[in-house]
Amino acid sequence: MKRNDGRKVDELRPMEAKTGVVKRADGSAMFKIGDTIAMASVYGPRELHPKFLQNPEKGLLRCNYNMMTFSGSGDRVRPAPSRRSREISLVTQNALLPVLNMEAYPNSVIDVFVELVQTDAGTRCAGICAAAMALADAGIPMTDIVSAVSVGYLKNTLLVDINAVEDCDLHATDIAVACLPRSGEFSLLQIDGDVNQKQLVEALEKAKGACKKIYAVQQKALKEKYKK
Repeated sequence: MKRNDGRKVDELRPMEAKTGVVKRADGSAMFKIGDTIAMASVYGPRELHPKFLQNPEKGLLRCNYNMMTFSGSGDRVRPAPSRRSREISLVTQNALLPVLNMEAYPNSVIDVFVELVQTDAGTRCAGICAAAMALADAGIPMTDIVSAVSVGYLKNTLLVDINAVEDCDLHATDIAVACLPRSGEFSLLQIDGDVNQKQLVEALEKAKGACKKIYAVQQKALKEKYKK
């Protein structure tokens, strides 16, 4: 099957990654895949206010996902928080929590802000990749780096890293996956469309392989900071 952008069915879009992109943040990172660009900033751990929200047994991870007003190639994105942005904020938080020990930060909060400055599908996955890098850049101890990718079926063909045309125009089944590359475990699975059990197993295996490639890019960007 020939894809609209010329890629092979199991080929990722070109990737770029960089850390330390927001100087006043405790940690920050940029992750680009194709024409989708995510910027993440981390602040904390710091004391949580108001105090009645504090938990003496563990800290709180808060994630905020936002698409900038002119980030998309189509209609103008509304500036106010949307139901979708709130959902993806929660999805991002849940994808990152398994690699963090929040019990080490009682009464504290770690805030993660993810901004999509340009979008062409796979935004939640790019945001998770950037957020994981930003947490590592902030020096937060992590058991693994979270990598994420969207795979999908189009006319019974499994595509890795679906783009906007495949997602929005050709209506491919969208399967968003976040993986812990070292352990091989998954911290996110969202499916938009219909797949059978055999297709899902195949999709997860392909996603796991793709996440290892993404992890290599994330790891390289984190190491680059300490070469200087």
